[in-house]
Amino acid sequence: MNAPFPQITPVEPNIAHKDRLFIGGAWVAAHSCRMIEQISPDTEEVVSAVAEADAADMDAAVAAARHAFDHGPWPRMQPGERLAVMKKMSAILHARVGETARAWSMQMGGLASFSGIMQAGSNATFDGIIAMAEGFDWVEKRPTVGAAVGLVAYEPVGVVAAIAPWNGPYGIMLNKVAYALAAGCCVIMKPSPETPLEAYIIAEAAQEAGVPAGVVNLVTGHREASGHLVCNPGVDKVSFTGSTVAGKRIAQVCGERIARCTLELGGKSAAIVLDDFPIEVAAKIFAGTICMMSGQVCAMLSRVLVSRERHDELAAAIAAEMAQVKIGHSDDPTTQLGPVAMKRQLERIESYIEEGKRSAQLVHGGARPTHLPKGYFIEPTLFAHVDNASRIAQEEIFGPVLALIPYEDEADAIRIANASSFGLNGSVLTQDVDAAYRIARAVRTGAVGQNGLRMDFGLPFGGFKQSGLGREGGIEGLLGYTELKTILLDGMPSGL
Repeated sequence: MNAPFPQITPVEPNIAHKDRLFIGGAWVAAHSCRMIEQISPDTEEVVSAVAEADAADMDAAVAAARHAFDHGPWPRMQPGERLAVMKKMSAILHARVGETARAWSMQMGGLASFSGIMQAGSNATFDGIIAMAEGFDWVEKRPTVGAAVGLVAYEPVGVVAAIAPWNGPYGIMLNKVAYALAAGCCVIMKPSPETPLEAYIIAEAAQEAGVPAGVVNLVTGHREASGHLVCNPGVDKVSFTGSTVAGKRIAQVCGERIARCTLELGGKSAAIVLDDFPIEVAAKIFAGTICMMSGQVCAMLSRVLVSRERHDELAAAIAAEMAQVKIGHSDDPTTQLGPVAMKRQLERIESYIEEGKRSAQLVHGGARPTHLPKGYFIEPTLFAHVDNASRIAQEEIFGPVLALIPYEDEADAIRIANASSFGLNGSVLTQDVDAAYRIARAVRTGAVGQNGLRMDFGLPFGGFKQSGLGREGGIEGLLGYTELKTILLDGMPSGL
């Protein structure tokens, strides 16, 4: 993957109030009086700690956001006024990109060689949302038979609980905050307890930029407190990125009170390799992709479908590429595969590897590297002759584990790709654009890219089936933070 941004040197985050929560425009002590520790996946040592919010803090954050939305200026500002404040916030975040880069590496084990590029890309997406909102028609005149003038207004959905995962904590949270603020919503950030530092930087930037009190709030808590936040009737919308299991619970809670929700959930995405695509090129793509973020990407191409005649050749080629991968600490510029994010994730991956050994052929990897006795490291792992009905083909592993599945013909490949409860991403490896398009339209996923893992966060992103509800990215992402209001008038109002 070509880097779209220059390399940025990570620097230690300078966060002023890690021992506090940001509620109602003030940094306040947590009701629990407890702290949550962040553990380095490189060294297994504590590298930071932040305040732990409990149910009382969640309620206080909702109350602050509710007051700001119901009585404060933010939803009532002209869109241009809100966007002017967001531009100030953007400038602050751009200046702190080295800090967000370092935060990602130290908490999650993301490669320092890539972290600056990744965080700069997230800032660019924030700017893109601002630019898109500047050109958005917040009130449209529509043809109507019900009155002289028909207007459709896009109004803010209200108080948003923004819940981000640990794998891409900065970009995912910033995306939610950007859409919420542009639409005029008030937002409660609830980052993962493993990776909260980026949300602190976002909160500090919002405060410094002059975002009104209560419009942006930050609470860091564990699962029970998060569940309390989701259940609070003062929350109008939940924007959640994470596991399908948690997403189902959130959908159930929101459904009970008809609250809005956007759910970006898990995936088990298939890459279909057609016979015209070179084996050696495919091997490099898959060996490199599965190491990206140590395989901890919801849209990861974790199932590779190849014709039965070429299966063994591709397996050998991927294994040869995996054997060359350098596993090491995230701050080593030569590292290609860093640690997974946490001990429980490492143990989860290892349990799937053991399961895979019982149902498929282990071709490469499957063990912890011997030269790294500390840290949460696992070798890139390849299973061949995988049955698509097996657990390693059907369940999201979220690690550097690749399943190679043989198919008979194109129709069989499409059938196998669609035989999944997920439908988030996919790829078709071919030099024939028409074939890539034909198969992309037949695969039941929210996104498909030709010749590798391709993503554009300026376009809608989300999944079919159990991969989620709604879309983030593009104009569709903004619409998810709005409510439509139809207004029928006897004449055109002067304010438009």
